[in-house]
Amino acid sequence: MSNQIQSIKVWFRNQLTADFSVLPVGISLLFLSIIFQSLNNRFLSGENLANLISQNVPLALIATGSVLMLLIGEIDLSVGVVSGLCASIVISLNVTKGWSPLSSIAVGLIVGALIGLSNGFFVTKFGLPSFVVTLAGLLTWQGVQFTVLHSSGTINLPDGFISSLMSTYLSKNMGYLFALIALGIYALSILNNFRKRKNANLKARSVQASILKFTVLAVIILGLVRLLNASRGVSAAMVFLLVVVTIIDYVTRRTKFGRNIFAIGGNLEAASRVGINVKRIKISVFVLGALLASLGGIFASSRLLAVSTQSGGSDLLLNAIAAAVIGGTSLFGGRGSVWAAILGALVVGFISNGMDLMSFDSETKLIVTGLVLLAAVSIDSVLRSKYRKRG
Repeated sequence: MSNQIQSIKVWFRNQLTADFSVLPVGISLLFLSIIFQSLNNRFLSGENLANLISQNVPLALIATGSVLMLLIGEIDLSVGVVSGLCASIVISLNVTKGWSPLSSIAVGLIVGALIGLSNGFFVTKFGLPSFVVTLAGLLTWQGVQFTVLHSSGTINLPDGFISSLMSTYLSKNMGYLFALIALGIYALSILNNFRKRKNANLKARSVQASILKFTVLAVIILGLVRLLNASRGVSAAMVFLLVVVTIIDYVTRRTKFGRNIFAIGGNLEAASRVGINVKRIKISVFVLGALLASLGGIFASSRLLAVSTQSGGSDLLLNAIAAAVIGGTSLFGGRGSVWAAILGALVVGFISNGMDLMSFDSETKLIVTGLVLLAAVSIDSVLRSKYRKRG
């Protein structure tokens, strides 16, 4: 028994100092949950959690693209405006021009991909800093968005496919089925990891720690589904988000393309010397980031049932980058996970939603979110310094 406890302690300590771990963010979410629930017992209600998830699906999609950008050591300041522009194009084509929803969405995504392609081209072809290129894009695409919406400034979204993206919920049984499928996939990934390490003659990871991790995750997921089923049920948009992030996580961690992303962010010169096509990878990531921003904008318009000249503006860009960094992605490149987008978005969402329930003003929310971001960057810097000293 003592050996099992010791192995769990070792795992816990390793998780706190790993390149990426959900543990620090998970502890933060638990801490925030306890505080806000003690201040307002509606915070962890099914209705409020459903609202919180609905509010943060678009942010998490955009933040996922920001994570990819940070992994290669770049940044895209135009993602907020790109999300608003692409959503405006989609809704304009669908409502004003009478295009079908799927055709409109396809055009919006193509526009987003082309914007990402142009950003990547200027950064890789001319060696311009991504900060400057995307800052210019922020101004340019905002002007284009104003042009698209010039006649009215706002377009309301009627009932239909696009408006249903954020208002569709799974039945109770389907919610539990999805949770069990997700847990089954995670269990298979753990078993597959054990098999690969055994075949490679590597030391197997702690069985007790893996069981503990799976059990905690199962309790959280099934408990969340139970709470959501007490209200409207599991959101189809949340399922879509989890599927997208799972696919991107697999690509970044299990494919050559993904390994090249981490290599470029970790050491650009070394990556170039070993034959990695740095320009192609960077352009691909810029395109992926803009595509995810486009998706986020479409889902945001579905939630608000409208687009306007304010879509994609306000603090969306800052929250997307904050979500990526708070979730554990390094600002210096080469370290993090796309799951950081969801975790960081939850932290930002918890802070905003909890303070809304407490009737705090926007100034206080901005101050607290800024302090949390500063703490996350400080921790990242300290850990990076520690890794350097270890060699």
